[in-house]
Amino acid sequence: MNIVAPVVAPRIADLRVTESEITAYLVDGRTVSVPLAWSWRLSEATPVQRDHWKLIGDGVCVHWPDVDEDISIEGMLHGTPALRPMAVL
Repeated sequence: MNIVAPVVAPRIADLRVTESEITAYLVDGRTVSVPLAWSWRLSEATPVQRDHWKLIGDGVCVHWPDVDEDISIEGMLHGTPALRPMAVL
């Protein structure tokens, strides 16, 4: 007998940003943390700016309006840091 569980996309229920990491608490009970350095915008933001975030897309992404940063749970799970844009000379 085969039992197939439905595949459910990971979604963020809550979030915490510290001086060193971004931690996402998922609706399925998992916790995912990545280094704050993965987001240069958040690394350069103030603690107040880091604390001002909202979930978008039913929890598939987090948006920080004060620093124009978006981080998806897929990016966190797959280890995809945000790269700083190259300066144009």
